[in-house]
Amino acid sequence: MTPEHIVKTFFEEVRSGKNPDYATELMADQVLAHQVISEEEITVVRTPKDYADHVKEMIDTYGDFSLEIQECIVQDQKVYVRWKQAGTHVGEVDGFQPTNLPVIEIASAVYRIEDGKIVEYWIQIDRAGIENQLKRNTNN
Repeated sequence: MTPEHIVKTFFEEVRSGKNPDYATELMADQVLAHQVISEEEITVVRTPKDYADHVKEMIDTYGDFSLEIQECIVQDQKVYVRWKQAGTHVGEVDGFQPTNLPVIEIASAVYRIEDGKIVEYWIQIDRAGIENQLKRNTNN
C-alpha cells in the first residue's frame, strides 16, 4: 500500500469508528503522537490498542459520528489530512454533561509512514472551537 492508501484506509476504518481495532494493521507497535494543545507541544507514545480505545471513547462521547476528509496531500512518506468530524454530544467531555446537540471538530494531521505502517504523526485540533460549541450547547 502507498502512504496515501494507508492513511486513507486508517481514516475509513479506524479513525471513523467503523473498525477501531484495525489500528493493529495500520499502525506500528509504538507511534509518536505529537500534539499541540493551547500552543504547547507534547509528544505521547501510542500503541494501536491505545488508539483503538481512544476512538471508542470518541464514540462514547459523540455517538456514531461522521468523518469527512476535506484535504489530503502526499509528499514522499508523509501524508497531510484535514478533516471534519460531526457528532452528537452524548457523553461527558471536559466537564460538560451531554446535551444531545451537534458538535463539529475540525482538525488536521501529518502522518509519517515507514515499512507500510503509521509510525509518527503531528496533530492539531480546533479545541477552542469545540469548547465554544460545548459552552453554547450547555447554555441552550
